[in-house]
Amino acid sequence: MSEVEEAGFTKSSYSLEPHICVEVALESTNIWVRDSKHRSGPVLSFAPEEWSAFVKGVKNGEFDLTTP
Repeated sequence: MSEVEEAGFTKSSYSLEPHICVEVALESTNIWVRDSKHRSGPVLSFAPEEWSAFVKGVKNGEFDLTTP
């Protein structure tokens, strides 16, 4: 079993439907992200610093969509 397969993925409790979300596994050296609809599909890997910067950006509204 690979490191990714052994990772404990969790899904946001804010997900509106059972399989329309991303899942995240937090580890000390990697943050794994996958599509909850395709769990055996591709998995993205981020360094903790990258993930922290992303989460900070989300909280600050940097990725909010605006209507023209």
